[in-house]
Amino acid sequence: MEARRKLTRSNDKMIAGVCAGVAEYFGWDPTLVRIAYVLLAIFTVFSGTLAYFILWIIMPKKEIY
Repeated sequence: MEARRKLTRSNDKMIAGVCAGVAEYFGWDPTLVRIAYVLLAIFTVFSGTLAYFILWIIMPKKEIY
């Protein structure tokens, strides 16, 4: 049986691990997710800072075994 994936903050973090956690969940490169996030936050009406802090609070930390 396949283990269920869970969206968590990554230990590979620049600030809180939110972008890297999203990248790990989808199997993407963390650097590309960070660049896309910054571009989206700068060039749209998207409130990137607020969304980042909300995800920081909501997303659990990755458990290290």
